[in-house]
Amino acid sequence: MSEADRRIVAALQVNGRASWRKVATALDVAESTVTRRGQQLLADRVVAVTGVLDHLRCGLGISVYMRLRMRPGHTPRVARAVAGSPKARFVTVLTGTFDVAAEVVVERHHDIVDVINAFEAIDNVVDIESLVVIRKFSAFEEWLPATLSARAVDVLRAGSEVTDYAHRAWTEPEQLTEQEFAIADVLAGNGRATYATIAARTGVSESTAGRRVESLVERGCLRFRTVFEPPVLGYAVEYLLWLSVDPAQLEEVGMILAKHPASRYVAAATGPHNLIVQGVLPGYGDLYPYTTDVVGRLRGLRSADLAMQVQVLKRAWVPVDDDGKPRDPGAR
Repeated sequence: MSEADRRIVAALQVNGRASWRKVATALDVAESTVTRRGQQLLADRVVAVTGVLDHLRCGLGISVYMRLRMRPGHTPRVARAVAGSPKARFVTVLTGTFDVAAEVVVERHHDIVDVINAFEAIDNVVDIESLVVIRKFSAFEEWLPATLSARAVDVLRAGSEVTDYAHRAWTEPEQLTEQEFAIADVLAGNGRATYATIAARTGVSESTAGRRVESLVERGCLRFRTVFEPPVLGYAVEYLLWLSVDPAQLEEVGMILAKHPASRYVAAATGPHNLIVQGVLPGYGDLYPYTTDVVGRLRGLRSADLAMQVQVLKRAWVPVDDDGKPRDPGAR
């Protein structure tokens, strides 16, 4: 990929629905060039944009992170079986203590038993650990790649979606209408769908489609997730980190890690590891200083389990094919 292509992908990470004109202004590149290259990147599945309902905010379910250990030689098959579950939102093969990690979404915590039973029924699975997410500190949609300048980020965010997701401020879930669910379904298939397309697919006027999308975003219900593999932006290492932190320091540690440039997702959870982090680093040489200078200096840290992601099979409900490219969300 050219540096120009990388910057376009980075721009979509900041604002997945930004017009090509806005991206061109942010990157100081001709609009015709950005339009041509951006459309090609989407067509080639280097990057995809999908609209995702925040299930916690909308009362649609809760996230559970699960780690699976299996007998040697069976990891790829088990990972594919887990990724095939309609409840799996994210699935990856790991190095380290466990072989596969997955985020699943269930309606109630009582339903976790059904998922555990389903995964235990997969041949050669020998151990499962489940951690229920109870608070998010930061989400993938908020992560800012180092590829872009502060000015470019400001241009991309100006007049667009809410950027402060106020994870801790919500107490009561939002109630969505059937019309809003229909609109969200269109955007799940194509996060960059125009209001005209949404209107045609849902039977509302274009102005109504625009108002409904803006309302969903402002209420924190709808996010736009840009799906791509981290090496596209020069991040060779993608990791999952499970931390055990003294409860008195959990808020402090969560906020510190949420602000760290390597962190793409940080959440508090139940279980022996009460903090989960997903992040990226430029190279293998960055793992040691990250472990010692960042993780090692956290107050109240009891233990840390760092695992590298070696193959991702699903991101934000979007399957990732064997070539490492996200499948067209509309083809799910």
